[in-house]
Amino acid sequence: MKVALYSRVFKSDDLPVLETLTHALDQQGISYCLVQELVEELHEHGFDTTGRETVSSHQELLASKVEAFICLGGDGTFLNALTLVRDSGIPLIGINLGRLGFLASLEQSQIQQAVSDFVSGRYDIEERVLLQLDSDQDLFGDCPYALNDFTILKRDTSSMITIDAYMNGDFMNTYWADGLIVATPTGSTGYSLSCGGPIVFPGSGNFVISPVAPHNLGVRPIVIPDKSVLSFEVKGRTDSFLCTMDSRFATITPEDQIAIRLAPFALRLIQFHSYSFLSTMREKLAWGRDLRN
Repeated sequence: MKVALYSRVFKSDDLPVLETLTHALDQQGISYCLVQELVEELHEHGFDTTGRETVSSHQELLASKVEAFICLGGDGTFLNALTLVRDSGIPLIGINLGRLGFLASLEQSQIQQAVSDFVSGRYDIEERVLLQLDSDQDLFGDCPYALNDFTILKRDTSSMITIDAYMNGDFMNTYWADGLIVATPTGSTGYSLSCGGPIVFPGSGNFVISPVAPHNLGVRPIVIPDKSVLSFEVKGRTDSFLCTMDSRFATITPEDQIAIRLAPFALRLIQFHSYSFLSTMREKLAWGRDLRN
């Protein structure tokens, strides 16, 4: 059995977590390789990786034949892992080194038990849908996918923009706003939530469209079937706008043709039996707590 270890931003305070993980893997007889970004971070902290197998691309990850991809970090690290895993079907495990940790839900105290459960097969595979961007421009290379959200935003301090949105070719609405978010159920607890969007359960079969600071107060977030195809026409006083897929961004113009649809594959997550979406929401969003005292 073999796994890959990945982190995007690694601090010296995180070294005990890595040591706990690698020790647990060694105890269970699980071999591991390191993603190049983690290797570079470890070298900065004097961690010796001599002789350890490394991978630095999607193709090398496939060739390594790992059975799981372990992310050490926050949700941003988890999102960035998509660019390496893509449609490989390799399931992800998230160990939280960040703040909220909606996706990277394992804490350091749970690592030993999680590794044991992984070896014994005591876990479930949960599939999370992805967004796919279709465009006449090569905006995001060979990975035009997002786990959380797709956004169109104004740039810098320019005035608000106008976004004409179409669903399955039918005109839906004109948004006068700072931008527009299309979120998956996974991304409904991210940027969309901060803009007033609803929390949507994984597996519900929906996308959420949330405007960013809309000028028309009658415009509110809406929930649509995830089988819908959304297309957009963007106008404004500037000649370029920002377009993002999760944490990656590109520049678009009013002439660019862009559409968002459900990706033909899903990202697979390993959820151990102690995991519950509801308990995660209660914990991370402080449901039921009186924070005034």
